[in-house]
Amino acid sequence: MKKIVLLVFCGLALSCNSKAQDKKEEKVFPVTKTEAQWKAELTELQFYVLREEGTERPFTSELNFIKEKGTFHCAACDTPLFKSKHKFDSGTGWPSFDREIEGNVEFSTDYKIGYARTEEHCATCGGHLGHVFNDGPRETTGKRHCINGAALKFVPENE
Repeated sequence: MKKIVLLVFCGLALSCNSKAQDKKEEKVFPVTKTEAQWKAELTELQFYVLREEGTERPFTSELNFIKEKGTFHCAACDTPLFKSKHKFDSGTGWPSFDREIEGNVEFSTDYKIGYARTEEHCATCGGHLGHVFNDGPRETTGKRHCINGAALKFVPENE
């Protein structure tokens, strides 16, 4: 009798682990292109960061040094993502902001390096931007949006 109960239990446990549960539901973004189209429009580094969820080397982005008024847009689809008035020097080597432009950035959980991190994506094209952490300026939001410069383009206020 114990063997039968054990076999039934094992069968039920295995039947609950289907491949359909492993599939991540793909979100459809307002701007959707083929891989070939993205490769034709983006630089190699932009494609690596935005489409393959890569990370640029720290301290390599010229956007780290921008201090003028303006808005940082998605390099892939031109959606405004961050305002320069919310940019700060985090010392990490990547452009950092204490908040996003609400509604233009989406968040998900990333376990790629063995623990949970909050990943950021452009809400319009799904491009990978970076990650958000809870070690930002305490006098504002306490958040540090650590963003790959390759995922952004700067648009000065007057343009």
